[in-house]
Amino acid sequence: MNIRAMLAAERAEMTALLRSLSDTEWDAPTLCTSWCVRDLIGHLRYDAIPLTEYLGITVRNRFSIDGVNNAMAAEGSRRTPAELLAEFESAPRSVSRLWPRLGLADLFVHQQDIRRPLGRLRDIPVERLRAVLDRPDPFARPWRHTRGLQFVATDFDWVKGSGPAVRGRGEALALAMVGRPVVLDELEGEGVPELRRRCS
Repeated sequence: MNIRAMLAAERAEMTALLRSLSDTEWDAPTLCTSWCVRDLIGHLRYDAIPLTEYLGITVRNRFSIDGVNNAMAAEGSRRTPAELLAEFESAPRSVSRLWPRLGLADLFVHQQDIRRPLGRLRDIPVERLRAVLDRPDPFARPWRHTRGLQFVATDFDWVKGSGPAVRGRGEALALAMVGRPVVLDELEGEGVPELRRRCS
């Protein structure tokens, strides 16, 4: 399966998840600090708006990644779940269309950001996990967490990096690589203390 097909499958699973959420769950916390589900889906509007509009938001926020993300999330907080879902279903129109690998990595992590706190677990195809592990979202600055460490999946054959090992299931590694501390207790190896320090 190619990257665009993986992205389409990931988006279909996210759409099904969003359609199943109650109004209360739309306002539930996610793994993204200070963002509820509604805010997080607001952030994902970057893929539903024209690229020119996204670039305008970027300029207004002085090219700050955090500034752009928070501006998009704030817009999500002002919209209803139905409006957000309709926009999400209209994507991808910009970023993921041009850079599907980036879109896959970002959407994968954010889907887990929603699913884990809600207890909505899922089975993730190995090829999709491998694609995300091979190329994590660069805007999440994964090198801050991965440099000098070796990441080893325990549920399928995958290894990346060199140095003290961090071992765990592929899904947990993917979240650890972009700084989600919730998975740290699921990992083992001599590299985990350093990873924990970096995620703190």
